[in-house]
Amino acid sequence: MTARLCLPWPNKCLRTVAAPVVAITDDVRAIWQDMIDTMEAMPGVGLAANQIGVLQRLAVVDASEDRGRVVRMANPEVLHASVQLRAHDEASPNLPGVFAKIERPRAVTVRFLGEDGEMHERDFVGLWATSVQHQIDHLNGKMYFDHLSKTKRDILLRRAKKLKG
Repeated sequence: MTARLCLPWPNKCLRTVAAPVVAITDDVRAIWQDMIDTMEAMPGVGLAANQIGVLQRLAVVDASEDRGRVVRMANPEVLHASVQLRAHDEASPNLPGVFAKIERPRAVTVRFLGEDGEMHERDFVGLWATSVQHQIDHLNGKMYFDHLSKTKRDILLRRAKKLKG
């Protein structure tokens, strides 16, 4: 498999809601592997398929310190979210060079279709929870900076444009 290029903001795929995955096939497994290779090359803690131009509800997350604990998800959805929030600096390879502190629920329970083709429910906490929510946002056509006020979002996008040249 191979690392793929992440689409540059404002590519329309980044604002498109990804289509549900009907079944786990060899094609889906190959896309997941490319996504893992891409995530590791960044390096990052997660990736959604539309970030590389694949409009399917696929995500990978690995927030482990030692790496190699990737969770492959199709059609992930948050079932429960903690009331307690956690702030974390978030960024995206689709808009390099900038980041913002985003508050999200500290813990989430997520249902997803796993690599075995079965439905799973799993609890994610801390950076894992932040990354899963970030990827689900991507699959819904949202970027992390959509959680910012208009003023902060405009400043971030101007800074990114200036860095791009």
